[in-house]
Amino acid sequence: MKSMTGFGRGAATGHDFNVAVDLKTVNNRFLDVHLRTSSELASVEAMMRRRIGERLSRGRVDVNVTVDRTTEVQYELNRPLIAGFIQAMRSMQQEFGLSGEPDINVLARLPGALQAARDGITEETVRGIEQAVEQALDELEAMRRREGEALATEMHARLDDIEHSVPIIEALAGGQIEAYRSRVYKRISEMLARDGLEIIELDQGRLAQEVAYLADRSDITEEITRLRSHIAQFRETLGGDGEIGKRLDFLSQELNREANTVLSKSTDVAIKEAALAIKAAVEKLREQVQNVE
Repeated sequence: MKSMTGFGRGAATGHDFNVAVDLKTVNNRFLDVHLRTSSELASVEAMMRRRIGERLSRGRVDVNVTVDRTTEVQYELNRPLIAGFIQAMRSMQQEFGLSGEPDINVLARLPGALQAARDGITEETVRGIEQAVEQALDELEAMRRREGEALATEMHARLDDIEHSVPIIEALAGGQIEAYRSRVYKRISEMLARDGLEIIELDQGRLAQEVAYLADRSDITEEITRLRSHIAQFRETLGGDGEIGKRLDFLSQELNREANTVLSKSTDVAIKEAALAIKAAVEKLREQVQNVE
C-alpha cells in the first residue's frame, strides 16, 4: 500500500547542462499533474506526463524541472519590445516637455529585453531529463511506500478498536427483547394506573406480539454480521497491491453506515456507547484512507 503524500528528487549532468527534477505529491481523487518548466522544455512535457502516469495512479503531482547550461549562453535582443519602449519614452518626452535620453541600464533591466538564445534542447538533454524524472519517481515511490506502511499500521489499530466493540454490541443485543417486554409491561401498567383501572392480568399473547414487533424493528443481527464482514474485507484490502484507496474509502463508508443503523435501532445505553466508539474509530479511518493511493 502506498500513500499519496511524498517527495522525490532526481538529477542528471551532461557535457553542457545540469538537470534537476523535483516531484511533490499530495492526495487527490484522480491523477492531476502540474508542470513548472521553461518554454524550451515544452517538447518534452508529454514525455514527462506519460512517465508519471505510468508510475502513479492518484494524487496531485507538482513537477519542477530546471535545466542549467554549463557553457557560455548567447543572448538575443527582444527588438520589438525595446523599440516599443523607446518610442513610448520619446512620446512621453515630447508630450510633457521632458529632457534626457533612454538609459541603457534601464533598457537592460526591462523584463524580457534580453533572452537566452533558443537553440532548442539536444537529444542528450532529453535523455538527461528522462533519467532525472525516473530517479525522482523512484525516490517518490519509495517515500510513498514508507508512508503507506505507516498508514496501514495506524488503520490496523483502528480496526482493532472496532473489533473490540462488536462483541460488546453482540452480547448486549440478545437482552433487548426482555428489556422491550419489561418496558412495554411497565408503560401499560402506568397508563392503567393513571386512569384508575386495576390491573388484573395483561393479555400475554398480545404483549408477546408487541414485543416481537419491536424486537424485529430493533434487530441488529445483520448489522453485526456486516460489520464483521467489512472489517475482514478492509484487512484483506490493506494487504493488497495497486490502487486500493477507492475500495478502502467505500468500505469505511459502509462501516459508518452500519454503526449509524445500530445507533438508530438500539435503546440500550451500552450498545449506543459501543456504536459511538465504532463511529469514532471509523472517522479516523476515513481521514487516513483519503491519503491512500
